[in-house]
Amino acid sequence: MTSGTYLVTGGAGYVGGVVAAHLLAAGHAVTVLDDLSTGFREGVPRGARFIEGRVQDAARHLGGGYDAVLHFAASSQVAESVARPEKYWDNNVGGTMALLAAMRGAGVRKLVFSSTAATYGEPSRTPVRETDPTAPTSPYGASKLAVDHMIGGEAAAHGLAAVSLRYFNVAGAHRAPDGTLYGERHDPESHLIPLVLQAALGRRDAVQVYGDDYPTPDGTCVRDYIHVADLAAAHLLALTAAAPGEHLICNLGNGNGFSVREVVAAVREVTGLPVPESPAPRRPGDPAVLVASAATARDRLGWRPARAALTDIVADAWAFARRDGA
Repeated sequence: MTSGTYLVTGGAGYVGGVVAAHLLAAGHAVTVLDDLSTGFREGVPRGARFIEGRVQDAARHLGGGYDAVLHFAASSQVAESVARPEKYWDNNVGGTMALLAAMRGAGVRKLVFSSTAATYGEPSRTPVRETDPTAPTSPYGASKLAVDHMIGGEAAAHGLAAVSLRYFNVAGAHRAPDGTLYGERHDPESHLIPLVLQAALGRRDAVQVYGDDYPTPDGTCVRDYIHVADLAAAHLLALTAAAPGEHLICNLGNGNGFSVREVVAAVREVTGLPVPESPAPRRPGDPAVLVASAATARDRLGWRPARAALTDIVADAWAFARRDGA
């Protein structure tokens, strides 16, 4: 892959910042566009040009010198999307519509989009394939699915080369060549591994276990965890695989599932600390098992996760949690 010039929207966030760091390490020029509403200025990797602004205003900043856009700017809290759906239609759908118009006007014809497994809702089978029905159970998932449809139309009508990457459960942290550690930090935090680490650090009383009577080996939900550095590698491969007029959709996951209790056990093993548990009722819309088939990413992108062990993912997240005071 020859060096290029890329705009990374939402590049001050967790995944966007790690992808921007990987692009820089590969010798590319990177501009980050982020309004810092949920991202952090220190999350923008050194060497990237930074523009503080909304993706809705991308036309002000998107010149013809960019080879592609990697689009991470979005609201992403499921519970919030239920309470404030209008925010998700505005930020996720409206923002992407403005971005696509800006790209069209600037002649930038390649896009990699940060999509989500939430587009599938409660799948009828596992592992989940890209051809399975999409039935999101939250405005967040619905907004991401709407964007996927929008991108497909843009590719068909205007020749956009586009790849949507549907993430399963992203975790871990990435250490850049300059030693900077990029990890997960949300407010409020809703992802399991950082929540369990907070319980290990004594920053919350216990980790809540939502349901212990699912039809799984230990009764708790099973999820597919993917290391954020593996996720970032897929984005660089997607830039090469994107073809004019095609919208390729790929799941990103390990193809293996770990239960809530297995995650808690891995945190205890890695940290050597007790992790108190607190039982809680099932949450509506939580499927018992959610695991990806990543065969399309393997076949079309040449992607294979290199850090599949749960303890490796947890160990990297732990390094960031201790440094960050999570």
